Amino acid sequence: MPNAYFNIQEPKNEPYFTYAPGTPQRESLKKRLKELRSETIEIPAIINGEEIKTGRTTDVVIPHNHSHKLARVHLCGEKEVAIAVDTALKARREWADLPWEERVAVFRKAADLVTGPWRDTMNASTMLGQSKTPHQAEIEAAGELADFLRFGAWYLAKIMEEQPHSSDGVWNRVEYRPLEGFIFAVSPFNFTAIAGNLPSAPAMCGNVALWKPSTESVYSNYFFMRLLKEAGLPDGVISFLPGEGPDVGDPVLANPQLSGLHFTGSEATFNHLWKTIGSNIDTYKTYPRIVGETGGKDFIFAHNSANADQLVTATLRAAYEYQGQKCSAASRMYIPESIWDDFREKFLAEVADVKVGDVEDFSNFMGAVISRKAFDKISGYIDYAKKADDAEIIAGGGYDDSKGFFIEPTVIQTSNPKFKTMQEEIFGPVLTIYVYKDEEFEKTLTLCDETSPYALTGAIFGENRFVIKKMADRLRNSAGNFYINEKPTGAIVNQQPFGGSRRSGTNDKAGSVMNMMRWLSPRAIKEVSAAPTDWRYPYMDDEN
Repeated sequence: MPNAYFNIQEPKNEPYFTYAPGTPQRESLKKRLKELRSETIEIPAIINGEEIKTGRTTDVVIPHNHSHKLARVHLCGEKEVAIAVDTALKARREWADLPWEERVAVFRKAADLVTGPWRDTMNASTMLGQSKTPHQAEIEAAGELADFLRFGAWYLAKIMEEQPHSSDGVWNRVEYRPLEGFIFAVSPFNFTAIAGNLPSAPAMCGNVALWKPSTESVYSNYFFMRLLKEAGLPDGVISFLPGEGPDVGDPVLANPQLSGLHFTGSEATFNHLWKTIGSNIDTYKTYPRIVGETGGKDFIFAHNSANADQLVTATLRAAYEYQGQKCSAASRMYIPESIWDDFREKFLAEVADVKVGDVEDFSNFMGAVISRKAFDKISGYIDYAKKADDAEIIAGGGYDDSKGFFIEPTVIQTSNPKFKTMQEEIFGPVLTIYVYKDEEFEKTLTLCDETSPYALTGAIFGENRFVIKKMADRLRNSAGNFYINEKPTGAIVNQQPFGGSRRSGTNDKAGSVMNMMRWLSPRAIKEVSAAPTDWRYPYMDDEN
C-alpha cells in the first residue's frame, strides 16, 4: 500500500504546432495522412480488451471524398452490450479499489502518447474521418484531448485534498468513491477530444464505462481506444461499442446497474435518453447521474462602439471554422445600422477569400460537412432562405455533393429577428445577420436573449465599458460560455470550462473540477478519540 501523499503539479496547456511550410511537423503529418489513406481497416468492438467483429458492418468514408473508404466498422447490439456490462462490473471491483494515483497514471501516460508518438495518428485520423483542417485537428485531437487527460488527473488530486474541519477529539474525513454500477458515455462526431474525455473522466474517478462513439467519428475514436490500451488501461474498464443509437442505447438504459450518463450530442437524443432513464427509474440500483451537453444557437451581438476589424475576424472564424460544426459556432448575429455598411463590405470581402476543399490541401480553410444527412439538412436551410421574402443570401449559398459534402460559407441577412435560421440550430457554415436600429439596442438585447431555447455560447463586441456591463448583465443567462470582444468558440481546458444551460445541457462544465465531482460519491467519516460513556446531557442535571 502507498505510504505517502502523492502530489500532481498543475499542468500547462499543450502548445500547438502551426504546420507552417518548411516545418518538420508539416511533413510528418502529411506522411501519416498518406499512410492512413492508403489502407482500409476493420474497426471492431473492444470488450474486456478483446476485439469483437460482429459481422454487422457499415463503411466509414472520407467526408470530402466520399467514394474513398477508410474503414469497415462492426456494429454492436444487445448481445455485445450484455457482455460489456458483465465484464465491466467484474473489472470495477479491482479498478475501484486501485489507489487514485495509480488510475490517473494511466491517463497521464495516455496524454503523453497523444502529444508524442501518437500525435500524427490522432490528427491525421481526425482530418480524414471528420474533415478537419490541420489547425482544427491539432487544437483538439492533440491539444485539447491531452489537456482533458492531464487536467482531469490534477482536478482529481485537488478533490482528494478537500477535507472537512475536525474539532478536538474528532477526526472527520471524506473519501471519494466511484459510483456503483457503470457509466454510459455517448460521444459526438465533431470533437475527438470530447469523445475521448466522456469515458475517460469517469474512469479516472474509479468508474467503468461503456463508450458508444458516433459512427461518424469512429475512425479517430478507435485509434484513441488503442492508445488507451498502450497506456496501460486494464481490460474491461472502458468498453468500445460502435453501433446505432437504439441498438446500443436501449439495452444499456434497461440495465439496473446504470449509474450515470455522460453525453454530448443532439438535444433530441439527450431528451430521449433522459426520458428513458426516467421511465426506468424504479429499476435502477441507484439514481443515475445525468451529465449532458446538447447544442446551441450561438450569437454575436455588436454595439456601435465595436471595432469593425476585430468583429470581422472573430465572426468569420466563429461561423466557419470546422464548417460551423462546433456546438459553439456563431450562427446568428445582431449588428447596429450605424456600423453595418462598413462591416458588411469588409466581412463579405473576407468570406469571398475562404477556400473550401480537401483538408489535405493545407491552403483550405474549410473542409466538408460530416455526412450526407448533414449536407441535406444544411442545404435545406439554405434553400429555405433563398425562397423567403424576409431574408436574402448575401454571400455563399452554393453546395455540391458530387465528390464531397461541400457547402460554401453562407451569409443570410434577414429583416425578421425570429426568422427560422435565427432560431433553429443548423450545425453548418450558415450565419444569419439581423441589422437593428441603433435606438433599439436594448430591445434587441431582449430579442437575443429570448429568440433561442439554447444557452451555450455568446459574444458581445463594444468599446464602451458602461455598455459592455449592460450587455453582459442583460445576457447573463443567455450563454454558459460568454466572450467579450472575442469569438464565442475555442474554449480551453482550465481556462474556459465549457457548458451551457437551458436546452444546451446540464452545464456541468467539461474540463473542470465540477465535472469530475459528478463521477464521485463522497462518504463522510467521523471518528472520535474518546467516545462518551454517559447518555445524559448537562441540561438534565437537578438544579438543587
